[in-house]
Amino acid sequence: MMFQPDSARSKNRETSFDRAERLIPDSHAERNLAGAKRSVYWLDHPDKPAAQHPLLEDITTDLAVVGGGYTGLWTALIAKERDPQRDVVVLEAAECGWAASGRNGGFCEASITHGESNGEKHLPQENERLIELGDENLEELVATIERYKIDCDLTHSGMMEIATEKHQVQWLQDEAQPSDVIPSEHGPEFLDGPEARARINTPLAYVGAFHATGTVMVHPAKLAWGLKRVCLDLGVRIFEHTPVRHLRESPATQRRDGEASSVVVLDTDNGTVHANLVALATNIFPNLIRRNRLYTVPVYDYALMTEPLTDAQRAAVGWAGMEGLADLNNRFHYVRPTLDAEGKFRILIGGYDAVYHFGRAMRSEYLNSEETYLKLAKHFAALFPDLDDVRFSHAWGGAIDTCSRFFSFFDRSFGGRVVYAGGFTGLGVGATRFAAKVMLDLLSGERTKLTELEMVRKKPIPFPPEPIAWTGVKITTAAMVRADRREGKRGLWLKAMDAVGMGFDS
Repeated sequence: MMFQPDSARSKNRETSFDRAERLIPDSHAERNLAGAKRSVYWLDHPDKPAAQHPLLEDITTDLAVVGGGYTGLWTALIAKERDPQRDVVVLEAAECGWAASGRNGGFCEASITHGESNGEKHLPQENERLIELGDENLEELVATIERYKIDCDLTHSGMMEIATEKHQVQWLQDEAQPSDVIPSEHGPEFLDGPEARARINTPLAYVGAFHATGTVMVHPAKLAWGLKRVCLDLGVRIFEHTPVRHLRESPATQRRDGEASSVVVLDTDNGTVHANLVALATNIFPNLIRRNRLYTVPVYDYALMTEPLTDAQRAAVGWAGMEGLADLNNRFHYVRPTLDAEGKFRILIGGYDAVYHFGRAMRSEYLNSEETYLKLAKHFAALFPDLDDVRFSHAWGGAIDTCSRFFSFFDRSFGGRVVYAGGFTGLGVGATRFAAKVMLDLLSGERTKLTELEMVRKKPIPFPPEPIAWTGVKITTAAMVRADRREGKRGLWLKAMDAVGMGFDS
């Protein structure tokens, strides 16, 4: 079955992906999904390390890090680099990299504000500085990977955006022009239709914009496992399968540094940790500081990975540059190639649906969505009709810690001895390292260039309680769908969200 785009569009203002869902039979998508494992491709790898043993006794430490994803592992690693004598413990409820850090698409971007335009919307007075800090952070991240020889399939391939609708062509033309918000060094190379399709052969690309810098691609799970290995090599104690149940303050006691002071006690199932300082890197999981729970909601995102392509299929799609790919819709897709453990070429497609469940619920059954898998399989067929018979090997999902400004925020508790970072909203592969530096600066008690940022001092608007939150998410999702079908024109609801500071512009 070969899907071809309709350049005239229908009078009902269908998007390319609406049309794909209508015209491509369910049976076609179901055939290509048949046999796909409902498991995470990245985590299904022969290099997956053995788990560290859980905590089984009471211990003391200088710094306890709760969470073994990117944020927690970067915090532990940088803490040891800053002070090799500092005792650092990481406590992970499952295994390092199991959650969002091992489930994402592997796009590692420089932006720490989910795009320069989104930073301009929320923090216009310091957006230029945040762009600089994001560039600096990405350079340091790559340098760390290279210094410690972390094998995470790092590629400096950049990424390409494509206009899949006619009205988006002007957006990419405008984006390619330098401005006060996006300087020339951050601007992309504009590609006309034939140039874009010469890079990646998709008939849905009216035009494209190639960003040579600002994005590197990684194998997300191997990055997490590499960070874990480096932490262990530096002397960090990591306890996996050790969920932290509570935080509490102890009476004055003898600390590791010899001073008499109260410490923070972390209660786990089989032991307690007495820590001078605590960094909370729990992502979307229930915050141990209850007042922060209204600042994030879990939104579920899904992805598919193809089986290896044949040489003929690879030639048909092109993609010699191995760049990432994204479209410009409100409900956008992220698409990328990767080489598997045998060096064979595969393609990942994810995004589009962002599913929120009533009551901020997080359940294992939400890690799969057959409805979304069907949509993504149809969208893949629309993007790459030459790959009509390619089957999928893996299908999976995961929860994103979404906050109302769409990039990280920070909090201090227990008199500054406990700090928290979260709210990355799906763009945390690079930004988590920046957040780790911020948390360590906050824990130092000193004023630094990072602790004085408005981004660090200011929190996003909290989400309302249920049922208002669920109703608001549903209304916003419907408004985004309408905007995509109305040539990007934002209706009254989205304009209202912009006005109150809960709008998004990446």
